[in-house]
Amino acid sequence: MAKIKPTTALHINIGQLRIDTWNYLKNEATKLATAEKGTPACKKHLDLVEGSLKQLSNIERYFAFPGFPNLMSLKDTCKQGEYVSLLRKTNDVVQLLVSDAYRNGATLDGVNDWVKNSKKSGIKKTDIAAEKNYFEVLFVEDLSEIAEAELRQRLQEIQDKDEQFVYRLIVVPSFQDALIALSFNHNIQSVVVRYGPVFHSKHITPLIQPFIENALKIDLSEQLESDLGPLLGQYIRQFRPELNTYYITDTALTHLKDSTLNNFNRIFYRKEDVQELHLSIIGGIRERFKTPFFSALVDYSKKPTGVFHAMPVSRGNSVFKSNWIKDFGRFYGRNMFLAETSSTTGGLDSLLQPTGPLKKAQEMAAKAYGSEHTFFVTNGTSTANKIVQQALVEPGDVVFIDRDCHKSHHYGLVLAGAFPVYLDSYPIQEYSMYGAVPLKVIKEKLLEMKAIGKLDMVKMLLLTNCTFDGLVYNVEKVMEEVLAIKPDMIFLWDEAWFAFAGFTYTYKQRTGMFVAKKLYTKYHSEAYKHEYEKHLKSLAEGETATLPDPDKVKIRVYSTQSTHKTLSSFRQGSMIHIWDEDFQRKTTDAFHEAYMTHTSTSPNYQILASLDAGRRQVQFEGYELVEKSIEMAMVMRAKINDHPLLKKYFEVLTIKDLIPSEFRGTGITEYYSPKDGWTRMEEAWSKDEFALDPTKITLSVGKAGIDGDTFKNEYLMNQFNLQINKTSRNTVLLMTNIGTTRSSVAYLMNALLIIAKQLDENFRSLNQKELEIAEKRIHSLMKEYPPLPDFSHFHHAFQAGPGIPGGNIRAAYFLSYHEDECEYIPLENCLDTFKDGRELVSASFVIPYPPGFPVLVPGQVVSEEIIHFMLALDVTEIHGFRPELGLKIFTASAISNRDIVTGNGLVKKEAMKAIANKN
Repeated sequence: MAKIKPTTALHINIGQLRIDTWNYLKNEATKLATAEKGTPACKKHLDLVEGSLKQLSNIERYFAFPGFPNLMSLKDTCKQGEYVSLLRKTNDVVQLLVSDAYRNGATLDGVNDWVKNSKKSGIKKTDIAAEKNYFEVLFVEDLSEIAEAELRQRLQEIQDKDEQFVYRLIVVPSFQDALIALSFNHNIQSVVVRYGPVFHSKHITPLIQPFIENALKIDLSEQLESDLGPLLGQYIRQFRPELNTYYITDTALTHLKDSTLNNFNRIFYRKEDVQELHLSIIGGIRERFKTPFFSALVDYSKKPTGVFHAMPVSRGNSVFKSNWIKDFGRFYGRNMFLAETSSTTGGLDSLLQPTGPLKKAQEMAAKAYGSEHTFFVTNGTSTANKIVQQALVEPGDVVFIDRDCHKSHHYGLVLAGAFPVYLDSYPIQEYSMYGAVPLKVIKEKLLEMKAIGKLDMVKMLLLTNCTFDGLVYNVEKVMEEVLAIKPDMIFLWDEAWFAFAGFTYTYKQRTGMFVAKKLYTKYHSEAYKHEYEKHLKSLAEGETATLPDPDKVKIRVYSTQSTHKTLSSFRQGSMIHIWDEDFQRKTTDAFHEAYMTHTSTSPNYQILASLDAGRRQVQFEGYELVEKSIEMAMVMRAKINDHPLLKKYFEVLTIKDLIPSEFRGTGITEYYSPKDGWTRMEEAWSKDEFALDPTKITLSVGKAGIDGDTFKNEYLMNQFNLQINKTSRNTVLLMTNIGTTRSSVAYLMNALLIIAKQLDENFRSLNQKELEIAEKRIHSLMKEYPPLPDFSHFHHAFQAGPGIPGGNIRAAYFLSYHEDECEYIPLENCLDTFKDGRELVSASFVIPYPPGFPVLVPGQVVSEEIIHFMLALDVTEIHGFRPELGLKIFTASAISNRDIVTGNGLVKKEAMKAIANKN
C-alpha cells in the first residue's frame, strides 16, 4: 500500500495533520474518480486513497464528526468501487470540517445516515440553529458494536430538539484511548466513565504517537481495572479540569473513596435510567454556561429605568438626543449606553463589596483559573500588582524582584515602603534585551541574607512569567528550591502576558496557580513526609537540607494577569488569582484594604462583564483556541525561516538565540527546522530551567539595515496598518493569541514579502558608496550593540541595612521631590564627573523604550556601564530623562545630609557624632 504524503514531522499538532490528511484524501479521490478503472494510474490513486483512509481511521475514532462509523462507510464505498460517490462524500466532510459548519447544524444528510445507505451523500442543514451550542460527550467503556449503537440511539432519542445544547457521542474502550481523545478533541465537554476500563489502547500507531507524549508517560498497567475508572477521573482533572465528569459503577456507596467522589460531578449506578445521565450532562453544561454578572447587566439594560443619579450617558439620554454627538451613539450602539449605570442594586452588584452576581462571577473565575480566590480588576495589571504588594509587604520588608519587570512593581515598592533587592537577568547582548533571572542568582541572594542573619526580612519573590519576549520560568523548580531555603516565602508571579497558559496542559505546568495546588497537595501527603525524612538521613554532618520541610512550608502564591492581553476582555480587564494557605487567617483584611485603596468606586461594568463572559469562553473553548494560537505561531515561524526571500532580510529568533545552553538541559535548540520539521516541545517545557513561549515571535530585522522602531512605525504600521507588540534595537516582537486568524497571518506574510521586495529593489539601486554606507548600518545593528548594564547598587545612604543588597527606594523617591536636593548633569559630562572622583546617585526612574524597564532607579549609583549604554542608545523615548537638561541626580549635599543606615535602622548624622563623642 502506498504511503500518503502527510507525516507527523511536518505537523505541529493532530488538528493540522487531520485536516491535511482529509485534503490529501480529497485530492487523490478526485484523481481516482476520473481515472480509467484497471489502469496503472487508477491503481496508484486507489492505493493512496486506501492509505489515507487507513491513517484517518487511527485519528477519527477520537472524534464524533465525521466519526468512525462514517469513516468505515467511506471505506466500504471505496471497496465497492463507487469512486464518484467516494469523492462526493469526501468533499462533504472536508467542507464541513474546514468551515466548522458541522458545529452549526450542517450534517452529512442526517447523523450517521451514511451507515444506513452507503450510496447516499449531500450536506443537509438540520434544525440545529446557529444559536445552539454543540459539544461532544466521551464515553469510556469497551462496548460491542451493537451495544454502542443502542447507547447512541437511546441518548439521541432522549435529546430535546428545543434544547440549547446539543451533543454527539464518542465511545472509546480504554484508559489510554480516553486520554488520547481528550488530547485530540477540543469539542469534548463531558466524560462518562463506565465501570473499570482496560488500560492499554490497541490503536496507538507511529502516526499519532508523537502527539500523545503526555498520555503515554502515565503507566497504570499494574492497577486493578476496578481502580482505573476513579483514576481516570483524577487524570481528567489534571489534563482538562474544565470538563464535567460522571462515573457509572456498581461499587457500594460506602466503599467509594473520597477521591472518587471529589473527581466526578456525579456518581451513577448501572440500574439508573439513562435520562438522569442525559439531564446531568446538559445541567453541567448549563451551569458552566452561566455568566452571573454579564447576564445581570443584560437584564438590567432591558428594564425601564429613571436615572436621578450620576452619568448623563446612562441609557444614552445625553447622547441620542444630542444635536452634535449622535455619531458617537451610532458608533457604539444603544446597548453600550443601556448598560452604563452607577447602580449597584437592582440586580447588579458592588465590586468593592460583592454579595451577588459579581461575587458569583469571581467564584466561577477562581474555579476556571485554578485558584482559591480570584478578584476582578478594572484598571489593568499595573493596579493589580500594586494591590498585591500593598496587601502583603510592609515598610522595611525585603522583596526579591527581577530588575527588568514592569514599572508598576517598582512604583508599588515605593508606595509600600519595601526594600527591593534587584535580581539581574541574563543578558541577550546581540539583540539588546534581557532574558530571565537564573535560579542560582535567586538562591545566592537568599543565602547571602541567611549568612548575615537577615533571612527573616525577606518577604516576597517577584518574577515576571512569562517575560515580554516569551521566556517562561520552571515555576515548580523555582518554588521548591526557594522554599527549601525560606519555607514561608510569598511568590508573586506577574503573568500579565500568560493568562492563556492555564488552558493547555503543557503550558499550565509553568503557571503559579497550577504549581501552587500541586505543591500544596505534595507537601501535605504522607509520601512526601517519608521522602523528607529519608532525605534528612542521607545528609552528611553540617549539610543543609535541599527539600522544603513539610512541617514549616507554606504555599503562598499570587498571580496577576492581564486577561485583556491574551484572552477575551475589554482593555484594562485583569485578574488577581490567589492560592495562599494564610489568606483567610492572616491576609484577608489587609488585601481588602489594599483593594479598596486602588480600586475605583465607579468601576467600568463593561470591563467586568467582559471578564465574566471571557471566563465562560475559556471554560468551553480555551483548550481549542490556545492550541490554535500556538499552531498559528508555529506556522509563522516556519514560513518566515523557510522562505528564501524573507530569510534574506528577516530571521525568527529560536530557542538557542534566547536561552543559553546552560538553561536547556534537554538540548532543544528550535521548534522547527526546514530539514527536520517540528520538534516536540513537551519535554523541554517539563524539564528545562527556561522555556520559550512560541506565541511570542521575535523577528530580527537588523539584516535589512533597519532598527526595530523604524521597522515598526514606517514599514509595518504606516504601510500596512499592522500593530505589533514591542521593539528592541534590531528586533520587533510579534505575537499570536486566541484572536489570531489564518487570514491575518497570511496578511502579515504578504506584507513582509512586499517589504522584502522593496528592500531588494532599494539595494539594487545603490551605488558603491551608498552600498558601503548600508553595509556599515547593517554591521552596526547586528554587531556593534551597546553592552547591557547590570544593576549597580544602592548608595550607602539609601541601603536597606548593613550587608543587605536592597535599598530604600521610597526614601530616595520622595527626597527627589525637593528641587534643592537635586541637579542635572548632561549625559555626555557624566564620564568626566566620574574621573573627578564623584559618585553620582540617580534621583529618578530612567526607563528607555526599548527595552522598557528602569536602567536607573532612585537611590541607585550611576555606573560607567549605564552611561555608556545610554550614550549608545538610539531610541527617542526615555521616561525620566530630559535630554535638554541631562540626568537628574542628587546633589552632593543631599547625599551628605542623608540619614546613615545602621544595624538599628536610620540614624541622623548628628546623633551618630554625639554617640561617637560620648564614646
